[in-house]
Amino acid sequence: VCLTCCSRDVMVRVDQICHKHGVKFFTGDVFGYHGYMFADLGEHEFVEEKTKVPKASPGVEDGPDTKKAKPDPSETTMVKKRVLFCPLKEALSSAGAALKRAAPDYFLIQ
Repeated sequence: VCLTCCSRDVMVRVDQICHKHGVKFFTGDVFGYHGYMFADLGEHEFVEEKTKVPKASPGVEDGPDTKKAKPDPSETTMVKKRVLFCPLKEALSSAGAALKRAAPDYFLIQ
């Protein structure tokens, strides 16, 4: 669901319904030079490709003359990851504002 040009109450209500039913939710708006975008993807799983890190050979001492194995960019492995997104109501709560550095967009939505 994508929402624009809505009041904060409508955005929160629609996001709660979407979050409850596992539907992805996006909202955003622009005010002159400023704008915001919020995404609630619920539980989002994805695969990330990472370069394999070579393992140190056993019995090889670590010292100035020891050659370190360099990662080969052609050798990669796929890593499955999972991210949990918070609902809009939680992001707008006072706990969200207590972050060390709140984005300016936070105050636009408020």
